[in-house]
Amino acid sequence: MGFWIYMFVMALLMPVTLLLFGLYFRNKAPKNINIVFGYRTSRSMKNMDTWRFAHRFCGLIWIVGGCISLPAAIISMLLVMGESVDTIGYMGAACLVLPFIFIVVSIIFTEIALKKKFDSFGRPKK
Repeated sequence: MGFWIYMFVMALLMPVTLLLFGLYFRNKAPKNINIVFGYRTSRSMKNMDTWRFAHRFCGLIWIVGGCISLPAAIISMLLVMGESVDTIGYMGAACLVLPFIFIVVSIIFTEIALKKKFDSFGRPKK
């Protein structure tokens, strides 16, 4: 049972992190463009408008991702309660797939949105 509890907590870690950072980025982008923390791509770092837009847009996707992957992880782990260590471990690892998909998808869609809204110099398109 101890291993199941450990894996349950680990399976929830990514969805909760995705949700919390999504809420943070959506409501409060980092104040300054920097290379350490935040949604950092060359397009998002053009100016403060692109920086804020990218964080709000990406944050929304992460919130949705967290809200979908969190219950999925809970249900998945409850289904393997009492199963073998291998089964619990495989399910715990599988619970990481959905949040990672949302992270990759968020990058793709945020870059598309930035490209549609701003030109190559970071100026809003008309």
